[in-house]
Amino acid sequence: HISLHLLILYPQMNNSTTACAAVNRRKTLRHRQKNDDHQSLIPGLPEDIAQICLNLVHHPSTLFSVCHSWRKLIYSPSFPPFLSLYALLLAKNQVEFACFDPISSKWQLLPPPPPDPPLRILVKHPSFISRNLPIQSVSVSGNLILLAATADQFQPAISRPLIFNPTVKKWSYGPPLAAPRRWCAAGALGNSVYVASGVGSHYNAEVARSVIKWDLDNSSGPESDRAHYKRKRRWKWEEMSGLKDGKFSREAIEAIGWKGKLCMVNVKGDAAKQGIIYNVETDTWQDMPEGMLSGWRGPVAAMAEEILYMVDESKGVLRRYDEEEDVWVEILENEMLKGAEHVVADGGRVCVVGGGGSGIVVVDVVVETPRLVVVETPVGFQVLNIHVLPRMSH
Repeated sequence: HISLHLLILYPQMNNSTTACAAVNRRKTLRHRQKNDDHQSLIPGLPEDIAQICLNLVHHPSTLFSVCHSWRKLIYSPSFPPFLSLYALLLAKNQVEFACFDPISSKWQLLPPPPPDPPLRILVKHPSFISRNLPIQSVSVSGNLILLAATADQFQPAISRPLIFNPTVKKWSYGPPLAAPRRWCAAGALGNSVYVASGVGSHYNAEVARSVIKWDLDNSSGPESDRAHYKRKRRWKWEEMSGLKDGKFSREAIEAIGWKGKLCMVNVKGDAAKQGIIYNVETDTWQDMPEGMLSGWRGPVAAMAEEILYMVDESKGVLRRYDEEEDVWVEILENEMLKGAEHVVADGGRVCVVGGGGSGIVVVDVVVETPRLVVVETPVGFQVLNIHVLPRMSH
């Protein structure tokens, strides 16, 4: 069984077509399946053994174009989920949620959030002609979570987090926020979500200094509906050590989870800013190292919460933070990175939303010479934010 040996010994090979052809040459010697509509994964092998072989292929894209049964397999719950891009999109002041499948290179809209209560988000307003009102979201434990946005009359639009789980393709709610807010700092570390500062319908000094945490306590592996319901009942927001002042309520900012800490600055872009770091283990705040702060000149993301990447939005330069030297090291410079608004890092790629939300640039940073490709956004849509999560179930 040459195809079996190829798949086990060389799981990253790109010639899966050769393996499929080898077994298909012997197809006429096999008995036809009782159900003519069923095509076996690897003729001559039991389905469970064949799936084990195919699960070892590290690049599902090599399976997609081979045959229908392999294409069907990579979207099944039993196949290891590959990573996909999730985006918050805007068209005519209407917010949509979509997923980009890197295997088929297609965008697919997510199911709409629950209609009760209706989600009313204000993005464009005459008082802010040149900018969008922010929608703050994070990705935690394989979920997309909406935390803060603005509604009519500049009220907070979200009173309890909205959660989208790609594996079941459903929305649900998180624990209610005691003080719903907007223009806050939002971030994630491990299985926990953090919200700091911000304003509600009006500025409140207590809210502007507050820091709260929600531990999703995400269990590993499948769980029954009953177990999931019990876990959700334990969800709550926990008060953490507060900020020394309310200076972090000036803009909607990201709190970047990195090596057991949350890093954030109070102003975006090249302007003079204040930077602080929260130590989750000790529940304490400290000033950001000088080199990290001075080089923080655009959106930042952490790869696996271990490596910080930053895009200098004015120069279009992608940099990586060197903790030992306290400097940002240049990786590449490209015109398409100028004006970067959002960045996310996962799976060896750094994905960047360009100026005006017109496109997504994907940089492969694990190869010796970083490669850059562009993901075209749906026509007529502007990208408001992006995340990387497991592919959406079909």
